[in-house]
Amino acid sequence: MDERVRTAVAGVEAYVVGGAVRDELLGRPVVDIDVATDDPEVAARIFAGLVKSALFPLSERHGAWRVAFRDGRTFDFTPLRGSIEDDLRTRDFTINAIAVPAAGGERIDPLGGFADLQARRLRAVSPTVFEDDPLRLLRAVRLEDELGFALDEETEALVREHAAQVGEPAGERVLGELDRLTPEGFRRAEELGLLGPLGGSLDRLEQSDLVDSPGFLLVVVFGENLFRLPVSNELRRFAHTLLRAERPASDSAREIHRFRRRTEPWALSALAFLGATDLYEAVRAARAADPPEPLLKGEDVLALGVEPGPEVGRLLELVAEERAAGTIETREQARALVQNELSAT
Repeated sequence: MDERVRTAVAGVEAYVVGGAVRDELLGRPVVDIDVATDDPEVAARIFAGLVKSALFPLSERHGAWRVAFRDGRTFDFTPLRGSIEDDLRTRDFTINAIAVPAAGGERIDPLGGFADLQARRLRAVSPTVFEDDPLRLLRAVRLEDELGFALDEETEALVREHAAQVGEPAGERVLGELDRLTPEGFRRAEELGLLGPLGGSLDRLEQSDLVDSPGFLLVVVFGENLFRLPVSNELRRFAHTLLRAERPASDSAREIHRFRRRTEPWALSALAFLGATDLYEAVRAARAADPPEPLLKGEDVLALGVEPGPEVGRLLELVAEERAAGTIETREQARALVQNELSAT
């Protein structure tokens, strides 16, 4: 326990709850701390002052506050709902319903979460957990996936029963859970009936070579349906690139150059998406052979009498393609190519 947390909640009832307690008991790194206390705003402001870190309201509706560290750690201060036992009964799974007094003392575990941790079992706190917050449907799969746990029989039945509600939470929350799933997690989500309502499919998952690019699995599983979710502009560009990619007609230098022009900086990811892993080395070789400088720049083309506009870009790309294909090597040859092109048009 960070002593500064104890200082921030000194004199008031406060408990560390949820994933932090679970992860510490499992011997996992603890990144996010959740503190339930009587006056979370005051505690958060004191703690933020002590650690000199950013403070902002996490939920104005529920009165939760977050202190965020530059290294990615977060400390959330949330309202204590009645007694700590009552608070724990409002949570999602028993392994997340264990508390430790911030001031120190024995853990509080009214629902048998510690026994479930030892059994590597994921059990819902109550039959209404998924009605109370349908995001927990995806969280169940994500926790199975991350922790190597298994849903107990009753909880799995509840997931299947409420699967149609999986798309009800805000898109940002849904995306946050999906982004943390592995291929096995997506297979489990499909098995439980959670992928269909979200527009996902495993069809391409079995065909694509899996690469460790951010968002790659999301594009593979959701395709165009990914755009239903509030994805970042970067992920949107990445997804559009992969979805529009076409396998090169051959591994010739010209075809690889054209493919890279359409797909870089994600050419290898695009090949993986297309199942064209046999062309990895051709793309890697082309990247390694990229010249440090172009043969011609825009001002060089303008000096040849070309008017400013899209034609300049087209001619520069023509020079770059012919250089990649090996038909020209020097500036003189590049200028001659442009002059011939202008004469032909």
